[in-house]
Amino acid sequence: MTGRDSGAAADADPATTRHPVAELDDVTKEYRSGGETIAALADVDFAVEPGEMVAVIGPSGSGKSTLLNVLGLLDVPTSGTVRLDGDDVTDYDDEARTMARRRTIGFVFQSFHLVPMLTAVENVLVPTMFVQGDQTPRARALLERMGLDDRLDHRPDQLSGGQRQRVAIARALVNEPRLLLADEPTGNLDRDTGRNILEEFERISTEAEVGVVAVTHDELVTEFTDRTVELVDGVIQ
Repeated sequence: MTGRDSGAAADADPATTRHPVAELDDVTKEYRSGGETIAALADVDFAVEPGEMVAVIGPSGSGKSTLLNVLGLLDVPTSGTVRLDGDDVTDYDDEARTMARRRTIGFVFQSFHLVPMLTAVENVLVPTMFVQGDQTPRARALLERMGLDDRLDHRPDQLSGGQRQRVAIARALVNEPRLLLADEPTGNLDRDTGRNILEEFERISTEAEVGVVAVTHDELVTEFTDRTVELVDGVIQ
């Protein structure tokens, strides 16, 4: 096993085993390009358990981003089944998919996608626009936990790359997701900052039993995960 010594799933009591946070069952995703059909994913079986960190590696064009998008309900498979916490969400309409994402999934994008004119706190609050009650205390607490207590009112252009990444992580966690999806989480960061970010992912996974899936080219990521999945030409090796 690559990465952490043991995963949450490995130590689970069979009598109390829960559903995976997210699961793909025989999933294929095809695109039409230039008059031909391209299979970005081909008959993929994949699952992530509560409290488990999984790295997904593979060459460019291997289907890693498509896998992340299907898991995150941003894309619909051509065939196969997608489940969240044991519920079949494959045929959800747009509204139901949006609600399921908001309830279950947090995203950390490589380019952060922070709103330039908003402060760190305001950026973290963006996913809570339709949530009842003032979520500002939770947003501030998350940023403080990330070591950004002196950057709460700073805009993205006033933050370093590592600080912007921490704001993005706090934003992904503000709705208390069960699944955290990260696209190249260390891609824009120096080695030390990348390691700090991965340690934060590891802590979130362990303490909150969040399933974490990180798509990456960085071998450092695999040092922190419970297992590594290789994807080549849309097929898990």
